[in-house]
Amino acid sequence: MSNLQKTITEPAREIQVRKEVDVLVVGGGPSGITAALAAVEDGLNVLLLDSRSFLGGNMTIGLPILGFLGQKGNQIIKGIPQKFIDRLKAVDASSEHRPCPLHMSLTLVEPEAVKTVALEMLQEAGVEVMFYTFCSDVVMEGDELKGIIIESKAGREAILAKTIIDCTGDADVAYRSGVPCEYGNETGGVQPPTLMFCLGGVDTEKLRLSIAEEPRTYLTDFIPAEYFGQNNQFIVVGLRSLIQKAAEEGLHLPVERTIIITGLRKGEAWINMTRINGVNGTDPESLSHGETEGRRQIHDIQKYLIEYVPGFENAYFLKTAPFVGIRETRRINGRYTMTQEDILSCRHFEDAIAVASYPLDIHHPDGGGCTLTWCGDCYDIPFRSLIPQKVKNLIVAGRSISTTHEAMSAIRVMAPCMAMGEAAGRAAKLAIRTGVQVGEVSVEQLQAELVESGAFLRDFEEINE
Repeated sequence: MSNLQKTITEPAREIQVRKEVDVLVVGGGPSGITAALAAVEDGLNVLLLDSRSFLGGNMTIGLPILGFLGQKGNQIIKGIPQKFIDRLKAVDASSEHRPCPLHMSLTLVEPEAVKTVALEMLQEAGVEVMFYTFCSDVVMEGDELKGIIIESKAGREAILAKTIIDCTGDADVAYRSGVPCEYGNETGGVQPPTLMFCLGGVDTEKLRLSIAEEPRTYLTDFIPAEYFGQNNQFIVVGLRSLIQKAAEEGLHLPVERTIIITGLRKGEAWINMTRINGVNGTDPESLSHGETEGRRQIHDIQKYLIEYVPGFENAYFLKTAPFVGIRETRRINGRYTMTQEDILSCRHFEDAIAVASYPLDIHHPDGGGCTLTWCGDCYDIPFRSLIPQKVKNLIVAGRSISTTHEAMSAIRVMAPCMAMGEAAGRAAKLAIRTGVQVGEVSVEQLQAELVESGAFLRDFEEINE
């Protein structure tokens, strides 16, 4: 372990300003893509940064997009997120939004196509994209954020912006700016990450029909057997008795339930079963441990699937995800903190900028269990939860908005994050257009622009329908 007590003094120095832009989006995942597409519509100079060599974030690791549909089956995420799905569909890289008894809805996407389509859409819209770039510090004048310090192969440089959108998922910009942040639950425990991996040669029809025809043997969590009789692309959550049997016979499995997501390509299945407790997604040593331990766990999980789960008899390893999937790190303290009660009461907010319906979904920081709690309908995400305390000129979108640990477990999935990104991008654009701080934009104007652009808000439901 590193010696955290020892320090050095870094000498002050002048650094070059690489760019000055209207809107800077930091993070090219689901929220960052939609934020940049929304912000650029007025012809503003918009720059999107990402530390990796591609766009898409968690859309590229084999997960389905959850949350486009509500618990009553209606579509509640529209606007730019839907336009992105439409572009994927045009190249056969996305499914329909499929109702799911457990996750409300699944939208299967092809990870490699996500990278290409996202880049195409941003370039067509006029967004400049810069890869291989980390945000390492910030440029502050009093309580106003003026820009960020970046690190890359070119060294240490600055980017200045009129408005900055933090879509890092880890509140990196907000944290470095001095925004108060929370981490994990009341004891600091966070939901554990997962390293996804993909198998080929899977007979998904055999798996599907085995569950549909022998539900007592292949019991799934909350998902009735009839679902598998009607859907040839699906998610399996359960098969707990098979896992227990495999564990009793000597396999070391880190979870209590099987999670299998069929791919869009025939014979492919993505596996969401590694589990690495205690990983801090903001610490490089801890992340390195997570990647290493995740890869170690794959061996016994693959063996379990091949030897115990129908349809996997001839399966073979294809690939791991490009990075470990982080569920939770920092959350900002904003002007309003969303709570579990807000979600379970289907709360409506006057400053709503997105609607979500995904349940409370807590992968416990310790052990291998998970708890899901549904609200029965949908709930709003308020604009105030995107606006951080203490720092001006900054808005946050994605899982690191202002919520409790419990509420974050619901709003963290990708479709709500995309909707938040669109709202943040439109707010940034509106702030520059009207000459105000992003936290002071007219919420009524923002809501009107969201609805006019095709987004779904409950107060405007008749307009959307």
